[in-house]
Amino acid sequence: MLRQIIRYSKVRLNSQVLAYSTQQMTSNNTKKKSTQLKEMLESKNLEFIMEAHNGLSAKIVQETGFKGIWGSGLSISAQLGVRDSNEASWTQVLEVLEFMSDNTNIPILLDADTGYGNFNNARRLVKKLEQINVAGACIEDKLFPKTNSLLDNRVQPLAEIEEFALKIKAMKDSQQDPDFCVVARVEAFIAGWGLDEALKRAEAYRNAGADAILMHSKKSDPSDIEAFMKAWKNQGPVIIVPTKYYKTPTNLFQDLGVSMIIWANHNVRASVQAMQQTSKQIFDDMSLINVEKKIVSVNELFRLQNDKELSEAEKKYLPKK
Repeated sequence: MLRQIIRYSKVRLNSQVLAYSTQQMTSNNTKKKSTQLKEMLESKNLEFIMEAHNGLSAKIVQETGFKGIWGSGLSISAQLGVRDSNEASWTQVLEVLEFMSDNTNIPILLDADTGYGNFNNARRLVKKLEQINVAGACIEDKLFPKTNSLLDNRVQPLAEIEEFALKIKAMKDSQQDPDFCVVARVEAFIAGWGLDEALKRAEAYRNAGADAILMHSKKSDPSDIEAFMKAWKNQGPVIIVPTKYYKTPTNLFQDLGVSMIIWANHNVRASVQAMQQTSKQIFDDMSLINVEKKIVSVNELFRLQNDKELSEAEKKYLPKK
């Protein structure tokens, strides 16, 4: 009897380990999503990830060919119809992320605002993200509730360096997957501070264990980024978000040694424009005649939803009449 119990326990444990390992691997039996993201951050090449805000947009980003997804806080809050000021709870954000993760096999880096609270909230966030196979979290050194960095004439108070560094350490100490990535977003330039403050914060966060530094700027030129990259001297991977300095040639960032570029909110902005134009056209015309050829077919939605798989499964699992 005792041998049976021991044998059962071993089988059960092995099954649990296998289940966890399988969950972390993609459907194509390739590398873990977290490993994919970490390798992108450590790559010698300039890498790119694209914004998505729900399961559908995440699928489109993957099909386009991008190697990773930016789970944008601005975009997710916008598609929920609330402001980017932590009005959506972090569990509501995770619900959206789970659909995105289930629908793709490329890594997602979550825009996790300030970590949704103090170190304890942030380390619990890591635990929940790992459970839904999200590859990493990017937290910014501002105060909860956050204010969007691109809003004009808003006060942007920063967290104390030591407190934020210890929050990063708590996140790294709590992760179970060694490849889970924690990115520290430095908001010194956004808050009106200079290079010295940005550099001091980036070094402190890197020393606390951050896998990469996201250096943010809302200038219309790349001067903040140029100054930082020259002073940083390749101490670790650097991510940028050129939403405001979009006219800058991408090869400049390659030459500066930037590791990754985030195209941060363009899918949600594109979808808003498309919906506004389509809604107005139908409202004005009281007809569909002028829009049908400008939008995707219903069949394309079925394809993106993978309806074919369900049709095949029904043949296999439903009783034949």
